[in-house]
Amino acid sequence: MSAGILAVDSGGSGLRVVVGTACGDGHGPLGRRVSAEPVRTGTRGIEPDHLLAQLLPMARALMAETGVPRLGTVVVGAAGMATLGDALRAELPGSLARELGVRAIALAADAVTAYVGALGPRPGAVVAAGTGLIAVGTDLTHWRRADGWGHLLGDCGSGAWIGRAGLEAALRAHDGRGGGSAPLLARAEERFGAAAALPGQVYPRTDRPAVLASFAPEVAACAAADDPVAGGILRAAARHMADSAAAVCPAGGEPRVAVTGGLLRMGDPLVVPLGEELAKRLPQARWTAAEGDPLDGSVRIATALATGSLTLPSDDRMLWVTTVPGG
Repeated sequence: MSAGILAVDSGGSGLRVVVGTACGDGHGPLGRRVSAEPVRTGTRGIEPDHLLAQLLPMARALMAETGVPRLGTVVVGAAGMATLGDALRAELPGSLARELGVRAIALAADAVTAYVGALGPRPGAVVAAGTGLIAVGTDLTHWRRADGWGHLLGDCGSGAWIGRAGLEAALRAHDGRGGGSAPLLARAEERFGAAAALPGQVYPRTDRPAVLASFAPEVAACAAADDPVAGGILRAAARHMADSAAAVCPAGGEPRVAVTGGLLRMGDPLVVPLGEELAKRLPQARWTAAEGDPLDGSVRIATALATGSLTLPSDDRMLWVTTVPGG
């Protein structure tokens, strides 16, 4: 069996890992593992040691399980890579070469892996909408990105954004201020306890984006039950998503636009206004269902890199490819 590929998707909800082969019998993914612990972000950005502490045992277990004797190529797609990935770029290649014998390594923004998973190597735009939100587009010459600035400065329309807006509406109802929602208040207290104690349930958490995003499905449920405040939150989220898609979509031709990520599981309360907003902002584009998710994108990039067929534009922040010398 030829050298294997290791594909990784690291996001706000944890780590997903695939081991497979790029050619020969058993082509493609052969085994996968999931960790529910998100990789930490510290003063240096995404923490390489924390990523490796989870990734290496998973990779070794998968190699034993699948019979892949060695790994030649690794692709890591990670949330925050574009702005918080300097430490990963500095340390991960050497560590992976030393620990796993890997030689070809690509580090990608999760928006890039979402793009490749959704559309493959075609011009267009993809909005990756989960706990966070980032949009990426390409004309196959350059990458463009919008948002992805994290839950404090951006990620507008994301699960964390929707959840935070829903909790704000709940607290407005608790206070008797305008713009509040009694149904959202009831759901917030059911999930988190007394409204007055809500800040203590959110502010100290190191996984605050995931905690906020956990309330987004409650917003969708209230919107489906005709709560106008919840419906307005999802309409605003749809506008933000369409704004980001329009900012990165190629101007010429008939580019494809896809939305990928867990937010689509909210169904019609979000999907219907999203379709309307995309049609307003990008009438020339073709909205298409995503072919796959960010992990599929990591697998596609790893396969192309391993077979020498990678044609996507390289970029130090968006898709960084390096080779580590060695046997």
